[in-house]
Amino acid sequence: MLKGIDPLLSPDLLHVLASMGHGDDIALVDALFPAVTNAQRLIRLDGIDLARASQAVLSVLHLDTFVDMPVTTMAMVDTPEIVPDVQQEVFTLANEAEGRNVPVEHLERFAFYERSRQAFAIVITGELRPYGNVIFRKGVGF
Repeated sequence: MLKGIDPLLSPDLLHVLASMGHGDDIALVDALFPAVTNAQRLIRLDGIDLARASQAVLSVLHLDTFVDMPVTTMAMVDTPEIVPDVQQEVFTLANEAEGRNVPVEHLERFAFYERSRQAFAIVITGELRPYGNVIFRKGVGF
């Protein structure tokens, strides 16, 4: 156990986060997301909801300030203008972690799948609520 490190951050997840360069993406996805099919690197956080997983990741990951929208989510298929609670929880955590209002991009379902395939890694969570999917772009921070 390391002092000051969220215990949810396993050695594998810490290694992925440390290995990412600025501008790399990490996707945190719900339990039903096709993560095994799409992941270049797969980390499992079974039984952990999206908000808790995001809180742990955001405790050590700086979001990119050189792009317009460093957070990306999957828009709802029939009602893309509605932001589900599961996503709103993550936006609140991102704003708190960054100390600013973090802009968010909402992608159509298949565009989100494509973006996740390009991600450095995918973290599959135990989130059971629909649309519990988010991509964070790593920024520069010390």
